[in-house]
Amino acid sequence: MKELQELHLPENLGYTEDHEWAQLTGDTIRVGVSDYAQDQLGDIVFVELPAVGDSFNRGDEFGTLESVKAVSELYLPVSGQVVAVNQELEDAPELLNEDPYSNWILEIKPAAAEEYDQLLTAAAYLELLQG
Repeated sequence: MKELQELHLPENLGYTEDHEWAQLTGDTIRVGVSDYAQDQLGDIVFVELPAVGDSFNRGDEFGTLESVKAVSELYLPVSGQVVAVNQELEDAPELLNEDPYSNWILEIKPAAAEEYDQLLTAAAYLELLQG
């Protein structure tokens, strides 16, 4: 496992207390799991993805990650409708271990754009991890 100072936490992302990240990309938001989350889970062997068109509220469970250690729920950082899922993860879930930021999980059209501004900054997320 990585030490906290070894974690990669890009400054241009928003983070949740549940270890998801969000990135505003035009009028959609990409969502994935943080470096901390993938490191804690270990080798990810399965990703359960929602369907395109599904709608969720902020904080709703939208899928799961299964690793050799545990199954972990995924929670949506902002409310919205799923407009894309990363199908590559169905055949290669280990991509999340290799690079959790370029290998996003889903993309949503946000229902309330202001929710994005309520996410943690990289510095605030690191502070949360330091406890």
